Amino acid sequence: MEDTAPRLEMRTEPSLSVLQLHGRWTADQLAVPAVWQGLPARLLQSVKDGSAWDLRMLQRLDHTGAQLLWNAWGQQWPAQLQLLPEQRTMLERVAQFTAPAPAPVPYSWHAVYLGLGRRVMGMVQHLAGAVRLLGQLLLDLLRLVRHPLHAPWRDISGHLYRIGATAMPITALVGFLIGVVLAYLMSQQLRQFGADAFIVNILGLSLIRELGPVLAAILIAGRSGSAITAQIGVMRVTEELDAMRVLGIAKGFRLVMPRTVAMAVAMPLLSVWTTLAALLGGMLAADLAMGLTPAYFITALPKTVQIANLWLALAKSTVFGVLIALIACHYGLRVKPNTQSLGEGTTASVVTSITVVILVDALFAVLFKGVGL
Repeated sequence: MEDTAPRLEMRTEPSLSVLQLHGRWTADQLAVPAVWQGLPARLLQSVKDGSAWDLRMLQRLDHTGAQLLWNAWGQQWPAQLQLLPEQRTMLERVAQFTAPAPAPVPYSWHAVYLGLGRRVMGMVQHLAGAVRLLGQLLLDLLRLVRHPLHAPWRDISGHLYRIGATAMPITALVGFLIGVVLAYLMSQQLRQFGADAFIVNILGLSLIRELGPVLAAILIAGRSGSAITAQIGVMRVTEELDAMRVLGIAKGFRLVMPRTVAMAVAMPLLSVWTTLAALLGGMLAADLAMGLTPAYFITALPKTVQIANLWLALAKSTVFGVLIALIACHYGLRVKPNTQSLGEGTTASVVTSITVVILVDALFAVLFKGVGL
């Protein structure tokens, strides 16, 4: 039986080495894993060695084999090549329709400057889009107040359920575990100084004022923020947004405003829910690690943590909810009609939301450093 597998044979002549090709260099033969393994590397090594090429013994050469050889030659004809006329015609056709490899961009300060400028302009475009979206939201809220009967209450209710109610189990679990870990670590340090009772002060203030709202916001940004971006992005891919524009349906009033209102309502409630779960975990851990009874914990908490911290946490949570919804809608509306843009927009939405939440929380900490302390 005739051997048709693509193979290479090296023969030595008095003045040079000649690489002779045998077999059928076609798509079906080159697709065999045993044949393909190591073949491109051997071709490139032969090019580096400066060997001559002899293609006259090939049984068949199609576009796939010709493309493989042309790429191995660096998209240029080798100095010494022996081949048949029909093989030259095949290689010339491949060379004609093969785009040349792009030249490497030289590193220069000018290129760095242009790259920095593109990034700055991209940030300016994002900022302008966010301001435009915020302004449209204010107009939509004014329309909601003036014509409440025409508002999409069913959409708001549905988003409130999906954003708030369905997130309660995961936020409670994470909050409870965070409370247990914090209480256990604090007990190890406070016990060294005989300050066991101060765990209520530290744990209560840190959870109610900071960790509860921030933890809930990060979880919602990763869970619901990504879902909002993906929903609107899929509407772009399936051309539903174009259909809404043709029908004269306002995207801001039907897409952005219901999600923002639902997020603004759900975030304070989830913040309180997460904080309660974290306090419960901290209370149980303090009882097990330090012997502080839950009755003492509940009695001492209102005395050590002022109610102003709770109001500050609720205000922060509302701001977090509005920002997460706006960022998610902003990136969702910027998705292009392809799946790659959808994935990139969802990732950017989550990363940006979490970053903005932490920055805004730091801003709140600076502005309201004298409240509740």
